[in-house]
Amino acid sequence: MPRSRRASSEPPAAARWRNRHGRGARGPVTGPHLPMLHNRIDLFDMTVAATADYLKGIWPAELEHVRFEVAAAPINAVGPDGVERWRVDPRERRIILFRVPIQRLSKLHRNDELHQRMLVESCVFRAVAELLGKDPWDLAPERFRHY
Repeated sequence: MPRSRRASSEPPAAARWRNRHGRGARGPVTGPHLPMLHNRIDLFDMTVAATADYLKGIWPAELEHVRFEVAAAPINAVGPDGVERWRVDPRERRIILFRVPIQRLSKLHRNDELHQRMLVESCVFRAVAELLGKDPWDLAPERFRHY
């Protein structure tokens, strides 16, 4: 038997404030005294920012006004060389890194946090090298010299 519909002045259930069993709004899972959980997007953004800061410290004049941006994916899904991992715009001094192609389409021999971070760092290095017209290995030669 179908229920009758009543006209009500109350907002719909989805619009009301969430008050589950009188306990108030939901809080973070980790609680107020623990750090927030990090997800793949946060780790990707932090890795790009840290690598960009490192390279700006080595090449301050060349990377002074360069903007590093992160986007989910390129607008054109497939180009002539496949799916783009990054885009360099030398006129606007901008580097855009595409998170989904870097994380999902790259084949890693070990899929752990260290290797994922190294993959993101290598993409930032290659994008900066493309912008500066240099070889990625020449951007930080002291970093890769082993004694």
